[in-house]
Amino acid sequence: MGGALIRMTTLPRRPAAGLQGSHCSGCSVTVYPADESCPRCGGPATPAALSGAGTLWTWTVQRYAPKSPPYKEPPGGFTPFALGYVELKEGVRVAAVLDVDGLDEIRIGMPLTVTAGDGVPRARPTHTREEDS
Repeated sequence: MGGALIRMTTLPRRPAAGLQGSHCSGCSVTVYPADESCPRCGGPATPAALSGAGTLWTWTVQRYAPKSPPYKEPPGGFTPFALGYVELKEGVRVAAVLDVDGLDEIRIGMPLTVTAGDGVPRARPTHTREEDS
């Protein structure tokens, strides 16, 4: 049997661990969530901590409640929310709920920071020093 099986030591969506992806040294692809093998070449992949810094690649608004089960409606009822793909510095696109104050502030290319959470990752706008002054 050729090659050793590598077991991922961290869960890809465990909040305390941050964004945990994997990287293939054979073809240099990085993926999220972590996987034991490379989706491109099938070679072994090693755990890789992802920065979480990136830009909004595309987005949409979820305007209706998902089917139940497994969705459980919150006490206040369903509220529409934004979802997007954030392209991280590592080149990985991560699906995330967009935590913004209003839908009118969402722009493709806007800087975001993605964090792991229970379920789907969440992304918040990143404020640069220029915007803060």
